[in-house]
Amino acid sequence: MAEERTQRRLAAILAADVVGYSRLMQLDEAGTLAALKTRRREVLQPAVARHRGRIVKVMGDGVLIEFASAVDAVECAVVLQEAMEAANADLPEDRWIVLRVGINLGDVMVDGSDLYGDGVNIAARIEALAEPGSIFVSGKVRQEVGSKLELSFEDLGERSLKNITGSVQVHRVSKSAPAVLAAAPSNAAGSSKPSIAVLPFSNMSGDPDQQYFSDGITEDIITELARDHSLLVIARNASFNFRGPAADIAVVRRALGVHYIVEGSVRKAGGRLRVTVQLIDALTQSHLWAERYDRDIQDVFAVQDEVTHAIVATLGGRIVASGAEQARGKPTAHWVAYDYFLQGRHFDYRYDLEQSITLFARAAELDPDYVDAHAWLGMLSSAVCRNGMPCRTASLPSPRATYS
Repeated sequence: MAEERTQRRLAAILAADVVGYSRLMQLDEAGTLAALKTRRREVLQPAVARHRGRIVKVMGDGVLIEFASAVDAVECAVVLQEAMEAANADLPEDRWIVLRVGINLGDVMVDGSDLYGDGVNIAARIEALAEPGSIFVSGKVRQEVGSKLELSFEDLGERSLKNITGSVQVHRVSKSAPAVLAAAPSNAAGSSKPSIAVLPFSNMSGDPDQQYFSDGITEDIITELARDHSLLVIARNASFNFRGPAADIAVVRRALGVHYIVEGSVRKAGGRLRVTVQLIDALTQSHLWAERYDRDIQDVFAVQDEVTHAIVATLGGRIVASGAEQARGKPTAHWVAYDYFLQGRHFDYRYDLEQSITLFARAAELDPDYVDAHAWLGMLSSAVCRNGMPCRTASLPSPRATYS
């Protein structure tokens, strides 16, 4: 008799667990178990039922849920987190039950009522990355949800997940309305200034861990363009919603209300740097200017200058090279210090204070006159002290790359 073929289907998988479960059990084992059962009965099960989901299994402090729709899965997760927060309102903070949630869309194998496969494993790995009270989703979920929900998604870049081949794009879900939709009508569309958005440059280095570098160059170009008051430059938090090499220019134009769009890529290999940039008229989708820069890594600041000068000149700006050079205060002449600064800023956006402080401290040590590094170091150190953490600087890290 032929062996029965394994059933497969596409599903949105939601994985969730309780943050600090062991601590809660140590405080009050019986009370914690009773509270969890109540939350499952009064919060979890109704939310899942309303969004057409199926609870696959409950594992102590965790739960695995299947949805036929990624939209239903994300909407259910938002409702679930809101309900958990409301249920915690009347409890002492040390008794709060807080979830972290990960969602993936992928192929799963069906065995009775249970599910297996990478579709499930990736959801569990993404959930492990999530912060307390947050919802992290894969790039496939983000793409499927699109603009169907009044939510915003922060692109956290590609992540390597344990026992998963290749990297996975990860996004953080926010309940607020998408910044890209809110920014356009009131700012860009109604301004008489030329409006421009710089999309996050693609990381072409072949190493997902180098994403901080391409993001850092993008952010610095945004900052330099914003120095020219004849331009209206869309802020980073709005333009970074459109990460990826296949961003639809028409969609970006409508969402951000801009006339011009800058996109590009960065490849860093050894001591060499390649940056490609193009300026696009979003109304006609025609290319106004494009350039490729192949330089030594130490020339990164010169490349940024040339890119901003060329964009401003192409848009008919009034800044000439000498004027722009005077307007720009070089952050540091030390390339390695700059690299550490970009890494520190990258980790700050991901709320990793200790790692950020460590990296900014390294940058400041390498270049004692690096004002930006000292400023960020002081700001974050103050935040750490206010939050009750030790007011100290972490030990210096080993370099992420080998510098020559």
